[in-house]
Amino acid sequence: MNSRNYIAILLFGLLCGLFQATDLQAQRAKTIRKALMNPNYDKVLVVAHRGNWRSNAPENSLAAIDSAIQMKVDIVELDVWRTKDGHLVLMHDNTVDRTTNGKGRIADLTLEEIKRLRLKDHEGNVTEHTVPTLEEGLLRAKGKIMVNLDKASGFFDQVYALLEKTGTTRMVIMKGSQSVEEVEQKFGKYLDKVIFMPIVQLDSPDPEQKAKAFIERLRPKAFELNYPDADSPVPPRMKSLLKGKSLIWYNTLWPSLCGGHDDDLALKDPDKSYGYLIDTLGARILQTDRPDYLLEYLRKRGLHD
Repeated sequence: MNSRNYIAILLFGLLCGLFQATDLQAQRAKTIRKALMNPNYDKVLVVAHRGNWRSNAPENSLAAIDSAIQMKVDIVELDVWRTKDGHLVLMHDNTVDRTTNGKGRIADLTLEEIKRLRLKDHEGNVTEHTVPTLEEGLLRAKGKIMVNLDKASGFFDQVYALLEKTGTTRMVIMKGSQSVEEVEQKFGKYLDKVIFMPIVQLDSPDPEQKAKAFIERLRPKAFELNYPDADSPVPPRMKSLLKGKSLIWYNTLWPSLCGGHDDDLALKDPDKSYGYLIDTLGARILQTDRPDYLLEYLRKRGLHD
C-alpha cells in the first residue's frame, strides 16, 4: 500500500469516527428526553445549575455548558435576560455587576456593550470568556443535552422564535410558578412542543390542589417542588400524588429549597441529602451546584447511566 492510499484510509477512518461520535451525542439527547417523558423512570436525571460553574468556567457561559456536556450531565439550567436593543443573553442577575468586569442593568445595555465585557469565575477572577447570547447557548447544547430556561417566561414569544430558528424546541424545558390557567393562556400554543414544568412551593396554600389542577388539565412531565421545612408532611404526600403521573424535581442548591437536604449536607453524608430526596421523597431529577459529586454518587448506586 502506498503512502497516499494509507493517508486516504486513515482520513476516512477519522471521519467515520467523528460522524459516529456526533450521532451518539444526538442519540443521547433523545435518550434524555425519553427518560424525562417517562413518569415511571427509575433512575435520576442530573441538572447542572447555571452550567458546571465550579470548574474554571464562569456561570451561564459556553464553557460551563461544554463542561456539563463532557461530564454527561442530562440537563443544563440557564438564565435569560433581554438587552436594551432586544437581544436575549445568558446571565443570572439583571445586572452585569457580579458576574462581569462591567456595571449596569442588562436592560440598559446594548448587546455590543455587553459583548465587550469579560465574565468572572466563581472566585471573582476576570476570565477571557464573554457573555453568550441565548442563540449561542442553544446551538452549543443542541443534540448533546437538554436545557432548562429560567427567567424566560416574560418574553417567551421571542424565545420560541429562537427555538424554531435553532431547531431546539424539543430539547427545552420551561418552568414557572403560574397557575394552570395562566400557563394555558400564556404558553398554550407552545405546549405541544416545549415541555412546561410547574413550580410548586410546598409551604404555600393548597399545593396539592395546584398540582392536581395541572395533572388534570396539562399532564406535566415533571414538577419542581420546593420546601423549606424539613418536618413538612407535604413532600411525602406529593410523592404519592405524582407517582406514575409526573417526575419530581428537587433543587439541592441551598437548604431552604429542599428541607435542608442540600449539596453542603451531601458533602458530609450524601445518603442523608441526595439519598433522602430520591428514596423517601421520590425525586427523579436533581438540580445541583455539584454535578460531578452527584453523578459519582448516583453511578455508585446504579442510578445514572
